[in-house]
Amino acid sequence: MIRSTRRRSTRRTALAGGAVAAAMLLAAGCGSSVSDGNDDASTAGDENSVENGNDDEDATGTAMTITNCGRELTVEDAPNAAVGLSPSQTELLIRLGLGDRLVGQAQTSTAPLPEDIQAEAADVAVLSDEAPPTREILLGAEPDFVYAPTSYEFTAEQGFASLEQLEEADTIAYIATGGCFDRRMEAVVEDLFTDLENMGAIFGVEEAAQGMIEDAQAILDDVAARIDGLERPSVAQVYVEGNTLTAIGAGVEYDIIRKAGGDNVFGPDDDAFADFFAAQINPEVLANADPEALVFAVNDDGHEQSTRDYLESTFPDMTAVTEGRMIAISGADAYPGTLGNVNVVQQIAEGLYPDAF
Repeated sequence: MIRSTRRRSTRRTALAGGAVAAAMLLAAGCGSSVSDGNDDASTAGDENSVENGNDDEDATGTAMTITNCGRELTVEDAPNAAVGLSPSQTELLIRLGLGDRLVGQAQTSTAPLPEDIQAEAADVAVLSDEAPPTREILLGAEPDFVYAPTSYEFTAEQGFASLEQLEEADTIAYIATGGCFDRRMEAVVEDLFTDLENMGAIFGVEEAAQGMIEDAQAILDDVAARIDGLERPSVAQVYVEGNTLTAIGAGVEYDIIRKAGGDNVFGPDDDAFADFFAAQINPEVLANADPEALVFAVNDDGHEQSTRDYLESTFPDMTAVTEGRMIAISGADAYPGTLGNVNVVQQIAEGLYPDAF
């Protein structure tokens, strides 16, 4: 089973509006896919490939080239000193059976690791809590592989190690496919599968990676089968910070709602989302849309309650409010490259179609 990556985050996630979302603008690159040398092989992200450098079947001795976010990464040997730059990436590596290769984990206070793997990460050095680690701290861990959800984690202006600095240190820096800047607006849940395929090839754990992909696909297929033919309710995904209301209208968040059976009120064809997946809106805009369901990302229990209070007091006559279809999700579960992308599809579908589950 694919387990949800987070239950609650202790800080405001970079996935939804406000100043934090602006950090995503710094992400750069493009989508990715995996191939074995056959030109017909491809996945959701279309500019990422893995090419073997020789015929040796032993992954630890097989050189390969991966195109990730528009950069060519050469992997000579399976990495032995990895760092997960967010809990999402740390979890994915642990679930692939690579916990013993972790030499660092970062942004640990942004969301707790699932309880069933916390023990495996207990002895892994914590490099940072709320923000990415500084350049000195990250390089001091001497990693040979660094896995990030977005390219923001490599912003030199913020004091983080840049991609160029990591390359000079002979460290491979990999960015989740859905977090690449050129992919961010069009990202889909299946971009996670690209990352799993790449991790499988890079670390020589293809069987484990394929098993996780199959488990995730089974969840998506089950949801699709349960809601097939049912009338799709209109859904608005929002983020509330204080009295600031942000709508989500593109990216993997949009695809999550679509796969869960919702008819998105906001979409990438709207002018407000022409350049970015989130946009601050006036309450009147949401009131006029009158969605039948509201999905909102939260960081912790207190944030969930304050969001519910705001929505109920601001929109007392909205269909979603009067019918009680207000679905809170962990903001971290919508983060690029997280296993939670899959589980939150099921969670939202259950909220939209309770009789189907």
